[in-house]
Order: sequence, then structure tokens, then C-alpha cells
Amino acid sequence: MRNRRKISLLGTLLLLAGCRQDMHDQPRFKPLAESDFYADLRSARPQVEGTVARGQLHEDTYFYTGKIGNNPGDFMPFPVTEEVLARGHQRFNIFCAPCHSRLGDGNGFVPSRGFPRKPPSYHSERLRKAPVGYFFDVISNGFGIMPDYASQIPARDRWCIIAYVRALQLSQNATMGDVPSGQKVPSEPPRFEEPGSGATLPVVEPKSATEEPQ
Repeated sequence: MRNRRKISLLGTLLLLAGCRQDMHDQPRFKPLAESDFYADLRSARPQVEGTVARGQLHEDTYFYTGKIGNNPGDFMPFPVTEEVLARGHQRFNIFCAPCHSRLGDGNGFVPSRGFPRKPPSYHSERLRKAPVGYFFDVISNGFGIMPDYASQIPARDRWCIIAYVRALQLSQNATMGDVPSGQKVPSEPPRFEEPGSGATLPVVEPKSATEEPQ
């Protein structure tokens, strides 16, 4: 019994000997406390000049601002491919369509439920002529009652959305001159508007009297 007590006491002494307070009692400055070690008496030191936070090295100014100097630019910072448009289409439907609608005409779900102001249509002359850098600035910093989306949408995705907006604008304002040479445009049957419904329906040609019923 005595041997067990001795062993237990020895083990306790060994454990206590391993408990050192060096990490707790080390010399250190308390955050924002006064210190006479530095001439300005500040314990918290300023960052080294030129320090950049991780993920914030935005060397390509235009890519991250959409501006050349103080003016919005009017060119994409990378080539617009099918993949870029597909990504822009997806992001647009997630972040933009609830207010601007999938057509970009401003008749989205949110305005239909009593939003105080209808978003502008992308197909207005003003926005069709607006440079792409303007759209980037609005998405990044917000405009009017529209909040900024810089924290939700990465810079590249913002450009992809803008490419898709341009495609939307072209889809509603294209002419036959925009069709590549030699490419056929599928014709649509004439349509009429059903009175009182606002819906348009295809015109079905009447069958001749000689046709057998199907």
C-alpha cells in the first residue's frame, strides 16, 4: 500500500514539474496598450509598407475596378467564350434575375411583390450604350437602392455576368445584319394576341376541306 502511494506521489511530482508557465508569462505587449519601448508609445505596430493581405493583390486595376483612371472602360479583360457566357448565364439567374428578370427587362419576381422601385431595363437605350465598366462598378459598389455584390460575386464572375447581359441586350435588339453570312434564321409562324389575356399564341392555318381528319 505504501509503495502505491509513493509511486502515485512520484507521478504527481513529475507531472507538476512538466507544467511550466513560459507561454503564459512570456514578455509581450497587450494590444493597443501604451508602451515606452517605442518612440510613439504604441505597442501595436503599423504594417510594413507595401504589405498586402492574402488574396488582395489586385495588380490588374481594370480587372478589379472596371475603370481606366476615373472613367469606366468598355472592353472585356478576357476573351468571351461559350464557357464564359454559360457561367454568366448561371450567375445572372442566381443573383440578378430575381429583380431584373431572366430577360433583363426589370420585371423580376421581387418587383412583382411590391418592391418600391422597379429596376431599369437593360434594353433601354441608356444601358445599351453604357460601357461594360459601368456595369462592373454598379455590381461591385451598388447603385441607388441596389446593394453591392462584391462580397458575394468574385470579380471574374462579375465580368461573366456582364458578358451575358450584353448577350441579352443583343438578343432583344438584333437585326438581320447581325446574322453571320450563310447562317439561316429559323422562321416563326405569325402570332396573334388573345384579347384580354396578354398572351400570344401561334396562328394555326385552317385545314382544307379535302383533308381527312387525323
